[in-house]
Amino acid sequence: MQITIDLPDSLAQTDNFNEPDWMREIAIALFCQKRITLGRASKVAGMHLIEFQQLITSRGICVHYDVEDFEVEVRCAID
Repeated sequence: MQITIDLPDSLAQTDNFNEPDWMREIAIALFCQKRITLGRASKVAGMHLIEFQQLITSRGICVHYDVEDFEVEVRCAID
């Protein structure tokens, strides 16, 4: 499997890019490539769901969350 991560220029030029930053970027990449759901991505990123939605929206990423995604989230929460 190959995952491509597009880092915003503002992050790529920062000396303080740490593990939480990497986890957030990995979560965004996986979500954009439709490999994980919005809820799972927010957990990987270590962020509340609403905060994660705001983050990806601020980057111009469409929040593609539909009924099927909701059903997956519910099934994962039960397991």
